[in-house]
Amino acid sequence: MTEVTLSLALVTALAGALAGALGGMLGLGGGVFLVPLLVQGLGVPITEAAAVSLTTVIATSNAISSSSQGRYAINLRLGFMLELFTAGGGLIGSLIATAIAPRVLMITFSVVMAMMSAITFLRRDHSNNLPESADPGAWGGRFVDDRTDQIVTYRVVRMPLAIGTSFGAGILSTLLGLGGGVVKVPILNAWCGVPMRVASATSAFMIGVTATSGALVYLGRGRLIPGLAAAAVLGVRAGSGLGIRLGQEQSPRFLKTALAIVLLIVSLVMVRRLP
Repeated sequence: MTEVTLSLALVTALAGALAGALGGMLGLGGGVFLVPLLVQGLGVPITEAAAVSLTTVIATSNAISSSSQGRYAINLRLGFMLELFTAGGGLIGSLIATAIAPRVLMITFSVVMAMMSAITFLRRDHSNNLPESADPGAWGGRFVDDRTDQIVTYRVVRMPLAIGTSFGAGILSTLLGLGGGVVKVPILNAWCGVPMRVASATSAFMIGVTATSGALVYLGRGRLIPGLAAAAVLGVRAGSGLGIRLGQEQSPRFLKTALAIVLLIVSLVMVRRLP
């Protein structure tokens, strides 16, 4: 197991703060940013990095879900339903994670990041907003956009795709320490009719549950480094509050473009340094 020195803990805390800020702004768990930093920048094995990352995903989820902005945009009905499938996928991912070679995990990470980057960028101008008087359906809803002070109505479509995505996101979550938001947010927004802010907030609500099950499995197998996890969580909690405030001030197009760019960079960095 990786030895935790004071310098490693401090750098991890700073990396966690950056991951928390980006995760809070884009509605992700922060693991998508933290895992490459730990693996490529600090030399932490990917399974241990994934375990640490899952603990920070829990912290980011709590921060976003408990914020006033997050609570207002969360679609609880949709979140609870999709989380059933995400949790099932997360359990499967946690059971097979330690049996997969690190190189395979890193390649999978890079491919998933590149795919989500392309989807997000190509659909950056797509809007899911309906007229205020429109029927949101069984799974849709309405919320007030803090940036424009307007009521936004939306309807969830292609529910089988949302369910399948949630199950797959659960598997990838515990395999790669991501939380699953990096998969769910782009798909829900691009093809399932969910506005970016609702997709981000609802995903943040769900990822905490998924990450908890995965983190417990890693802990039981001795892959979680408590000191490193504590440093990362402190950093994430400090950075997520800033990220949440910044996210509320930006347009959906800006957030999608920023997400696409960050995911592409992460993908390139990880694949460039494959063992």
